[in-house]
Amino acid sequence: MIKLGSKIHDLGKALMTPISVIAAAGIFLGLASALQNPTIMGDSFTHMKSLQLVIGFIRQVSGALFANLPLFFAVATAMGLANAEKATAAFSAVIGFVGLHIGVNYSLLAQNITPATISVAHLTAQGMPASEAMIYTAEFTNTLGIFTYNMSVLGGVLAGLITMWLHNRFYTITLPTAIAFFGGRRFVPIITILVLPIVGVLLSLVWPSIALGIQWVGELIGRTGEIGTFIYAASERLLIPTGLHHIINETVRFTPIGGVTTLDHQSVVGALNIFNAALSNPGAISDDITRQATRFLAQGKIPVMMFGLPAAALAMYHCAKPEHKGRVKALMLAGALASFTTGITEPLEFCFIFVSPVLYVLHAVLTGLSFVLMQLLQVMIGNVQGGAIDWVIFGILGGSKTHWWYPLMLGIIYAPLYYFSFLWVILRMQVKTPGREDDSDIETTSSDPQASDGKTANIIKGLGGEGNIVDVDCCFTRLRVKVKDMTQVVDKTLMTTGAMGVKRVTETDVQVIYGPQVEQIANQVKTRLAS
Repeated sequence: MIKLGSKIHDLGKALMTPISVIAAAGIFLGLASALQNPTIMGDSFTHMKSLQLVIGFIRQVSGALFANLPLFFAVATAMGLANAEKATAAFSAVIGFVGLHIGVNYSLLAQNITPATISVAHLTAQGMPASEAMIYTAEFTNTLGIFTYNMSVLGGVLAGLITMWLHNRFYTITLPTAIAFFGGRRFVPIITILVLPIVGVLLSLVWPSIALGIQWVGELIGRTGEIGTFIYAASERLLIPTGLHHIINETVRFTPIGGVTTLDHQSVVGALNIFNAALSNPGAISDDITRQATRFLAQGKIPVMMFGLPAAALAMYHCAKPEHKGRVKALMLAGALASFTTGITEPLEFCFIFVSPVLYVLHAVLTGLSFVLMQLLQVMIGNVQGGAIDWVIFGILGGSKTHWWYPLMLGIIYAPLYYFSFLWVILRMQVKTPGREDDSDIETTSSDPQASDGKTANIIKGLGGEGNIVDVDCCFTRLRVKVKDMTQVVDKTLMTTGAMGVKRVTETDVQVIYGPQVEQIANQVKTRLAS
């Protein structure tokens, strides 16, 4: 069970690579869509041929990234979970992904399911109602030119997981001398291309049932309306300390649970996919369908990320002891700016969610309410982060149909609500937010924590020393470390290095929250360990 929990967290970490890419691609796509909208830029601007060719090129590149998301997820999953030889795992994942869909394709053709037999014209000629024919046709797609079931990123993750298992099992295999050349890492893509097509054939037999189950869950969330939205948003915030919020996010963004629609007789599944398809194909998807998708996306986060949490940061600063205000000011300012501009909230959230369950639950409830209110007010702002960048590009530049002013209006209410709620709870319940710790809990070290070498040395020391560290990696804001003995991890030492919090995920996995600069910290630790 412990090992399973560790692998689930590793999966969440691996999925961050494609998510970070498509988050940036989504911004470019949204900006390009606005620049090609005559109601925003005017007819004269949209008729500048050379400029519009450049903008159209940007849209094509961004759209291609979203069209190939399943492949990216397959590669990221295998590479992120591989024990070693990650390049081989990534290469094998591409082979495995293609092999999986070839297997599905072969099985479909054997069942006489072809592009011709599933076309709307053919099905209606056989007596099937047009609406049912369109729904059935949408279950299939062309992936890398292969006719197959539309499994979206689930197919990619599955191919990546199986490839990862084969890789970890066989990358050190030794073959007889006569065929020794094909042993070791060379054996991984060979076994992958043998196994994954068979998996594809078997998967094709059970996928219709799996798809029905996922569709049922999606319909249940759709029927519950605002209640389903609240449960999703509040649960996503409550899962922040565990890192499992990535899993629930990707499920809603890329599976039928987040919505299903059709575009050119091809199904588009998942809230984020629907929103980006609407950006890439103006007018092809109705605003009502897009709004149903964006209720799970950035719009519900904007009042919290841009206004609520920065106000909470101000409250925590005002509650700090006078002698610690300088240190806390720098911490809160950095966290508030990250939350306001990009929607990265963990540096602030980890300042209170471990020391006050009341503030933790209050924050989750207010986030859930924000999502519900944005849905009721028919806001239509997508993407994944929820900071000022998303609000401007997908809200203001998206035009009046996005109702971009409602997040601003709710944010003006949320700022004082967060500030005074946090102020009251912290003072009334004596919450040990930054700057309010007992003096004995604030450890000083002989190394200057601002100096790069001293800071890196203290991080390694806090993690139990070089001999206790098995693996070091990071996501958007967290240093993710596998250790041999969790009892050797010293929170006080790690907190002196600028960490906002330390979370023990499993008996071997610890996460240290540093904020957006964590990538640089991870590289410094890896370099120090390697030397």
